[in-house]
Amino acid sequence: MSANPATETRQDRFDRGMEILTRVDGEAGQRVVDALADISPELSHQVVAWAFGEIYDRPGLSPRDRQLVTLGMLTALGGCEPQLEVHINAALNVGLTPEEIVEALLHAAVYCGMPKALNATFVAKKVFGERDLLPVKTQ
Repeated sequence: MSANPATETRQDRFDRGMEILTRVDGEAGQRVVDALADISPELSHQVVAWAFGEIYDRPGLSPRDRQLVTLGMLTALGGCEPQLEVHINAALNVGLTPEEIVEALLHAAVYCGMPKALNATFVAKKVFGERDLLPVKTQ
């Protein structure tokens, strides 16, 4: 977190957010920023500066734990498959294994239902395939 939030500028928060976004999401984060540039640059700024520069930068959870929470919430919400794709990649980037991701999505089925867990698992399968991580060895 910034040493002095009172003197931090809008650009400082954005720059810190971009650093964290790049570390967590890699190129996928930049693609989201670029995709919003011609329709809502302010939304792009808020995603970077607030979500990543403020929330993701907080010390209370590790990046790995933040991704587990995010995967569970996006699965529960449903209809968030594009965001799940980004965050499954991010989960792998911050150290979660494919097996842990599959287990988290299986666990989500208990609380948010089979259809949502299935949709999330199929997104994971797509990401794992793209990253040459199939087959996943689970119990």
